[in-house]
Amino acid sequence: MLISEPALRAFTQNIFIAMGCSQAHAALAADVLLKSDLRGIDSHGVARLSGYTRLWEKQRINTNPDIKIVHETATTATVDGDAGLGLVVAPFAMQIAIEKAEKYGSGWVSVRNSNHFGIAGYHSLMAVEKDMIGFAMTNASPLVAPTFSNERLLGTNPMCYAFPAGKYPPVIIDMATSAAANGKLEIAQRSGKQVPEGWIQDKQGNYTTDPHALKTGGALLPLGSDREHGSHKGFGLSATVDILSGVLSGANYGPWVPPFVAFLEPPVNPPGKGLGHFVGAMRVDGFRPADEFKADMDNWISRFKSSTTIDPAQKVIIPGEPELEAETDRIKNGIPLVDAVVNDLNELAVKFKIEPLSFSF
Repeated sequence: MLISEPALRAFTQNIFIAMGCSQAHAALAADVLLKSDLRGIDSHGVARLSGYTRLWEKQRINTNPDIKIVHETATTATVDGDAGLGLVVAPFAMQIAIEKAEKYGSGWVSVRNSNHFGIAGYHSLMAVEKDMIGFAMTNASPLVAPTFSNERLLGTNPMCYAFPAGKYPPVIIDMATSAAANGKLEIAQRSGKQVPEGWIQDKQGNYTTDPHALKTGGALLPLGSDREHGSHKGFGLSATVDILSGVLSGANYGPWVPPFVAFLEPPVNPPGKGLGHFVGAMRVDGFRPADEFKADMDNWISRFKSSTTIDPAQKVIIPGEPELEAETDRIKNGIPLVDAVVNDLNELAVKFKIEPLSFSF
């Protein structure tokens, strides 16, 4: 089903309002999810909406949070999200980072007591709009086994850098530190497809292509899949995200990060509060004039785009290009939703007594 961006935005916002969010928080949360769907990152858009509602029903999400700074210096801060939607808490933290960067050149904010924050790219792009380099990461519930382990100890733990450019769109490096994001497994499950070898291991530690393997004790693999292909590097990147997001902020970390799914209870006696994020902003003109930097970024992009390729029909893809192409297309032609997601969303419409989705293109 193709849904227009305004129709899907209004639907999503109405769900958040029905959950008890303020108009401002509902609009922001919907904006974060819609940005994901527009950019073709279907795993983190409205397909997750029912997950947020179930966490709210289990009283694990506070839709009227008192988000506040609990520790601060001139260039750093720690924010307590009061168990609010990460879709709201993370932009709050990034705004603080940007304000500190405006005054002092850079700003860095750790976050505790939050929840799933959508795509990291949304938060990093907030800084790019101010001619800053944006940085965002978050830890997540443990689904990934470290190299040589068959125990799930880390999340998919995404990280994102975003760099402004001049005539070209910003370069956005937004990636999970696991071999694949969990959302890609969910897409495969909904479409009845297998996943590539190297994404998952079963509970004995053997490769499997079954997208349901996590439900039977399996684990996602770190970026690199195995030691011979560099999984220790993915493990190291994921550990970095976990430490900056969780250990530094006072959030939970490692196996104690609470699960996104509501049917699993959070671990008992956790060492911290909720999920953790880490965001930052650096003023480009803290290093050199912004116009000069952006001109060189344009040159950098142009050179890489013109590089010789193995297959002349396949050009080098600049990080962020596919997402921008998807956004341009979906704003014009609508956002495609698979039947399983449409059915899921319309069940929410019945539950919250709002108008269901319908074909709008």
